[in-house]
Amino acid sequence: MAGAAERVSLDLTHVVYDGSSHTSLVLALLTLSPILLMPAYAALAVQTRELTIINMWAGQFFSEGLNIVLKRIFKEDRPPEVDSKLHLNGYGFPSSHSQYMGYFGAFLICHLYFRHRFASTGNAVLDQSFRLVVYVVIASWVALVAYSRFNLLYHTPNQVAWGLAIGALLGIIHYIVTELLPYRRPLSVFGRTRMAILTHPLINWAQIRDGWAIWPDGGREIEWKRWKGMHEQRQASFYQKRTN
Repeated sequence: MAGAAERVSLDLTHVVYDGSSHTSLVLALLTLSPILLMPAYAALAVQTRELTIINMWAGQFFSEGLNIVLKRIFKEDRPPEVDSKLHLNGYGFPSSHSQYMGYFGAFLICHLYFRHRFASTGNAVLDQSFRLVVYVVIASWVALVAYSRFNLLYHTPNQVAWGLAIGALLGIIHYIVTELLPYRRPLSVFGRTRMAILTHPLINWAQIRDGWAIWPDGGREIEWKRWKGMHEQRQASFYQKRTN
């Protein structure tokens, strides 16, 4: 019988952390955020058919591809004092997890700031406070995932910082070019390109829409009101049948 083939670890989900530290465990879970966000993108894209979500997801793939190219260009190793101990594969510059979250956070915050509007509570101060909390939560999530790459010894501070910067810059540029400019300047080349995408027969067949072009919340409130009305009618019809 031939010798057993060499078995290797799937680095995509394999995380090594300090077993004696609860903080290290939390950071190990947080560092998996990019892996968990991909199926979330897929679920939202299929469920909502929103062009903005699909566009954000496409930009995320582009960011990942760019990270691979940059690593091949710079060929900077991971922290030398731990590389041999953790058996890490691939280059370390820039940090792919940090770049992923930098793009994710930048694009999402831009969208929430420029286009999305949450349901109002009727109090302007409370509304603004809620938006600020959302921004802080997103930024903190991004920062913690980036810090986890350093704390878990997968990257140097320089690799993490550059990953964050590249991802954030890419997220901002991608949002401005593909979302903000088409919305603000519909007759520009950016606006015409987006309109051509939305009117393409394949896009119509897939029922992809641009909800934020019509509703400030992407249509969430009007969909909920439609559901509420139909639900109340269904309940009334049910009780009417029971009383007859």
